[in-house]
Amino acid sequence: MAVLFRHIFQSPPSALPSSRPLFLCSSSSASASSSMDPHPSKFMEFPYVSTPHKNLMVHLVSTVETRLASHLLPSTLPPDVQYYHNDTSTNHAALHIRSALPSSPIDFILGSWLHCQLPTGGALNITSFSSYLNSSTDAPNFLLELIQSSPTSLVLILDLPPRKDLVLHPDYLKTFYEDTKLDTSRQKLEKLAEVEPYFSSSLYIRSVVSPTAILVRVDAVEGGLSLEEIIENHVGPVAEEVLGIWLEQCAFGKREVGENERAELKKRDDLVKKKTIEIDLGSNFPRLFGPDAADRVLGAIRQAYRV
Repeated sequence: MAVLFRHIFQSPPSALPSSRPLFLCSSSSASASSSMDPHPSKFMEFPYVSTPHKNLMVHLVSTVETRLASHLLPSTLPPDVQYYHNDTSTNHAALHIRSALPSSPIDFILGSWLHCQLPTGGALNITSFSSYLNSSTDAPNFLLELIQSSPTSLVLILDLPPRKDLVLHPDYLKTFYEDTKLDTSRQKLEKLAEVEPYFSSSLYIRSVVSPTAILVRVDAVEGGLSLEEIIENHVGPVAEEVLGIWLEQCAFGKREVGENERAELKKRDDLVKKKTIEIDLGSNFPRLFGPDAADRVLGAIRQAYRV
């Protein structure tokens, strides 16, 4: 889910992609959709974003599900967790989780989109996709998030978050971040005039991303590239490149760890997952969708996280 959820709620307007912060969203209590037929592909519709944005998300998710087809189990989420909204239909969201076979190094994949109408006009849309590995390997996970609160501006988070301390394990830094030349992906985007670094005010978020993490803000300006062009021709290729590195070097890298190391790895993984729920999601989902929907959705995420 949204790794910057808490930060977005609490940041001043100047820290957001536009001047309208998410905390202005309606917080009416939620109900399961009665006017729509939720089904497993609801997540893949991405109904509130532009065509290039949707195409990118569909392509990345489809690529992972195709490459990991022999590892992943079917989704078991109930319909009112796959898709849900508040009772005034101002906030909508979808969730997609697929766990993996016990024999696989894959733990699970998790995708979501969130649409929140803002009382001052416009809307905020967050689309995210993550792939998690289990403690049989110490390779990094995959994280992608696009946060858009105006037709011309978005924040991109793209990273392979490390699962080991890079100071204590310099070989890990070399294997996954130096030898793969991950930093060149960030450099490609930052060459664009419309792109500038994005600095989260959350020290926790800064601590869990890698040194090569792509955290950028994209602002399309009149006379330059449109946001759709930037997503299609620049963000998309970079995201595909980073995902390709994750698939080849992490998901299929055949990097195994011993039993003793697995316990420490699992402890760290569980702490990160708990923080994601407690800090980023737990306090905000009830405000957006009400306690009933929040309990259902967070319960499904906790089950996937096993925390």
